[in-house]
Amino acid sequence: MEHITLLLAIVIVTALVFDFTNGFHDTANAMATTISTGALKPKTAVAMSAALNLVGAFLSVEVAKTISSGIVTESGITPEVIFAALVGAILWNLMTWLIGLPSSSSHALMGGLVGATIASVGVSGVNGGTVVTKVLIPAIAAPLVAGLAAFLASRLTYKIGKNADAKATSKGYRSGQIASAGLVSLAHGTNDAQKTMGVITLALVASGVLSPGSNPPMWVILSAGLAIATGTYLGGWRIIRTMGTGLTDLQPQQGFAAQTSAASVILASSNLGFSLSTTHSCSGAVMGAGLGRKGGVVRWSTATRMFVAWGLTLPAAGLVAAGSEFVTKQGDWGVAVVAAFLIGACAAIWFISRRQVVDHTNVTATDAEPAGVVTTAIAAVTPPPAGTPAQDFKTTIPAPASADSEPTQPATV
Repeated sequence: MEHITLLLAIVIVTALVFDFTNGFHDTANAMATTISTGALKPKTAVAMSAALNLVGAFLSVEVAKTISSGIVTESGITPEVIFAALVGAILWNLMTWLIGLPSSSSHALMGGLVGATIASVGVSGVNGGTVVTKVLIPAIAAPLVAGLAAFLASRLTYKIGKNADAKATSKGYRSGQIASAGLVSLAHGTNDAQKTMGVITLALVASGVLSPGSNPPMWVILSAGLAIATGTYLGGWRIIRTMGTGLTDLQPQQGFAAQTSAASVILASSNLGFSLSTTHSCSGAVMGAGLGRKGGVVRWSTATRMFVAWGLTLPAAGLVAAGSEFVTKQGDWGVAVVAAFLIGACAAIWFISRRQVVDHTNVTATDAEPAGVVTTAIAAVTPPPAGTPAQDFKTTIPAPASADSEPTQPATV
């Protein structure tokens, strides 16, 4: 600790700020469906998630080792490069939080690190093979695997419980949701908290405090765990609303299936050292569970905006980081300018967010966009109740109304 310089201290603090934003940005991954189905009250849910995130931070260091010595080469990487990478990641996290879009904090960090490294030492400073195998491929595979698992699990739960009492079944699945949400929180701590550990370790190696290939020191693990837990407790209510009610409408059975599937994928990736996006996994699981119920639909317009944000995460964070690196390499005044820019941008985003406050009191309010034609049609086509003659089954179709006419009664077919 005695070898830590002012610049290195700034980098460490900035890394912990990123970890904090990661916490409130990704709270939705663990608790959105639990809150939306009423399994837990909002404040109780985020407190539970925060505690388990802290515990999860101590369970493994495999992902931290991937970040600290796998994505970029340690030679030629300076604290200024890491500072610039964190600036790009933090700003992307805050921008997507402001508009309520679940995007990957992990990929924001990866994009920032790659962009700043290229700006500093060129493409040779990036381990392309590691980026492809441990970042890009998991980014595509995780939502697909989690989505398929949640789809099949939802179908299975409904099939098993089709003759059970609906009220008792819902109560049981809500209890199951609490357990599975806890597992997701634990998995999130083992995966995402380690990314900040890896970045701080990389900064310590770049500054000569640690030797290359070193594991994160205990104080790094503890500080990263506390930072992500604090951010989680404050709750990213805007993204919780999108994940809980904006993508699809979930019943307790679907929420349980989504949480369990996502947790399984995240824990498996942590053991393999993959820098997986928990957001991608949980979002894919929510969509898969939404489609797993007959008559269930996904709001594809919201999902499309989310997919676009996913695609922009790496390049957007990388470009901001590259620009920040260009300024920081000018010297101490450059670092000061970038630091001032980061503080000013964070303050501006926070003040803008106060215009329409979303918190634990209104997080479950339904203000989702109206369903489109396809969504409405799919939702309307539901099978008739068992034992109902086909000629007695009626479908109600809203009668069209012109702009000048009075509202008309629905037509019955």
